[in-house]
Amino acid sequence: MAKEKARYFTFLLYPESIPDDWLMRIEAIGVPMAVSPLHDSDVSKVTGQQFKKPHFHVIYVAKNPVTTESVRMKIKRALGEKSVAKVQVIRESMENMYLYLTHESKSAIAEHKHVYDKADIELLNNFDIDRYVTLDVEDKDDMLNDVCDLIDDHNLANMRELRRFLKTHGSEYGIPSMKVVNSVLRAHTGLVRLYFDAVYQERKYGRPDVDRETGEVK
Repeated sequence: MAKEKARYFTFLLYPESIPDDWLMRIEAIGVPMAVSPLHDSDVSKVTGQQFKKPHFHVIYVAKNPVTTESVRMKIKRALGEKSVAKVQVIRESMENMYLYLTHESKSAIAEHKHVYDKADIELLNNFDIDRYVTLDVEDKDDMLNDVCDLIDDHNLANMRELRRFLKTHGSEYGIPSMKVVNSVLRAHTGLVRLYFDAVYQERKYGRPDVDRETGEVK
């Protein structure tokens, strides 16, 4: 049987199994990668004790479809025979895997995992998550609805306010960047303008006939 090939992979690195200059060595492989902050605060909710060894998660983007074994061998040649663990094809969305680097994915949030600082993600060889996020029609509709809800719920009156809000809180709502939002909103500028205008009108004139808590018309 032919071995499965893919372009997007993830794997683990353990600090005790890699050389001090490991980051420079994997960058020299020449493919885009995103490296998580060191996950050293994963603890049991029952005992409060650390139950996973400190580790890094890495996203690896191959230039062409390759096998997991090919990726494993490249990392071993760069870092050593015992350096890499759990090389896997990314089967879920790249967006979700990227959010997991800091435990900001929906699954990690649901499990109350420790959240790491996204500023500590290392991006190698021009890794840009927006290049790898692909949305089908249903995903785009869901994101459009989410953005319209955010505009309504948080009284955002224009694109600048929306941009600032998503820069700070986007990951909490599963939205990785404004670039992805722009690609969705581009085809729906008229609808989004109506939402912005409604917020602006309420700011300017108020809505005394609407209960601010429930949204019901009095």
